[in-house]
Amino acid sequence: MEEKSFWQKTVEVLNTDVTVLAKDVAQASKEVWQYKLKAGLAKTRDKLGKELAALFGGGQIDEDLYEELETVLLTADMGVDATVHLLKDVRQRVSLAGLKDASELRGALKGALTDLIAPLEKPLVVEGHKPFIIMVAGVNGAGKTTSIGKLAKYFQGQGKSVLLAAGDTFRAAAREQLAAWGERNNVTVIAQDGGDSAAVCFDAINAARARGIDIVLADTAGRLPTQLHLMDEIAKVKRVIAKADPTGPHEILLVLDANTGQNALQQVKAFDDALGLTGLVLTKLDGTAKGGVIAGIAKQKAIPLRFIGVGEGIDDLRPFEAADYVDALIE
Repeated sequence: MEEKSFWQKTVEVLNTDVTVLAKDVAQASKEVWQYKLKAGLAKTRDKLGKELAALFGGGQIDEDLYEELETVLLTADMGVDATVHLLKDVRQRVSLAGLKDASELRGALKGALTDLIAPLEKPLVVEGHKPFIIMVAGVNGAGKTTSIGKLAKYFQGQGKSVLLAAGDTFRAAAREQLAAWGERNNVTVIAQDGGDSAAVCFDAINAARARGIDIVLADTAGRLPTQLHLMDEIAKVKRVIAKADPTGPHEILLVLDANTGQNALQQVKAFDDALGLTGLVLTKLDGTAKGGVIAGIAKQKAIPLRFIGVGEGIDDLRPFEAADYVDALIE
């Protein structure tokens, strides 16, 4: 009995150590991501922060201050609708809390911005279908193919098997780029020389089903919303995916380049009209001062922002969290 008790206690200690270690690793990972997010939003924060620091330095809250705040929000590329909404919310918070000093506005603005963009925070759940088919769209140069490679790594980290469909058959370099990501992540890539995007996606879904793969990430050719024939073609890709799997695609992601600022809103509307978007990926936040566009997206069309990218590293694409974003944006 004593020996059994000893081993039981040993196992309990080991289990406790493993649990503590897992929590430590998770906490460390979160802290690293928060650091990267803050560094990635540096350009937007520097532009926004200096102007807000001047506004919130002290003094009385009056109409002149609100007008200056309006200008600051617009220059951060939050857009007219989001700016009007935020100002109204800030005014209400000031009134309800009886705030008098400009230095107290920072908290009111952070609260208003967090509430505005919080509906975008809906992590992608890939359960319920096997394979779970994710169709990825976007304009040329948005970072679509790179995002697919990073998503493959992310899902592998969640214990999922992944297969890539090289559906960008217009650009040979896209197939090569996706093949390189596949090799890097040890993931199979289904591709064709020539052919059309729909056929590649169809083959990839059948291959994934035969191999018991969890997730299919289907690339598509970049296109502008004004290229109506190409928008019709991508709608055809969606229809063909549905022929391969009547329940699919299960997620339709639009990849947006943060550098485009308010033009991203037009892309969201056009691709949503053509495909019925279920999620967004916002890339290149580290290279722009237009990080405020997230507020504009939330106000115009609150499609879930599944992932944001703040760097070129394979782990620099993570699920969007509203509070972390606002904390990194407004110190």
